[in-house]
Amino acid sequence: MGARKRLIAEKLKENKKSIAIAKLNNSTISPRKMRLVADLIRGIEVNKALNILHFNGKEASISLGKLLRSAISNWEQKNEGSDISQETLVVRSIEVGGGTMLKRIQPAPQGRAHRIRKRSNHVTIVVDGAK
Repeated sequence: MGARKRLIAEKLKENKKSIAIAKLNNSTISPRKMRLVADLIRGIEVNKALNILHFNGKEASISLGKLLRSAISNWEQKNEGSDISQETLVVRSIEVGGGTMLKRIQPAPQGRAHRIRKRSNHVTIVVDGAK
């Protein structure tokens, strides 16, 4: 029984070896603005995605480019024997979720106050290498 469990664990470990994850927490860009850029690179090959982010004028593309490079580096660390030029890395999934909100007060006419919500986000990128 123990040998069978070990065999299953080895198969799971081998399957997860081609996947690398990178996370960015509490980025100060609003989730909606980040999702606009994230939708551009979802499901695209990594080099093409880096080019898209490099030539995109939005502020969110800078932090997503750094996060994508981090995911590529994580994949290289997991697969030390593999050559990255032989693999085709693809952005399998990219998720943008809402983070914490800073609540501020803006003075308004007649002694009133309006609340300003400064939003942040959490981003998770999954890169998968397929031969």
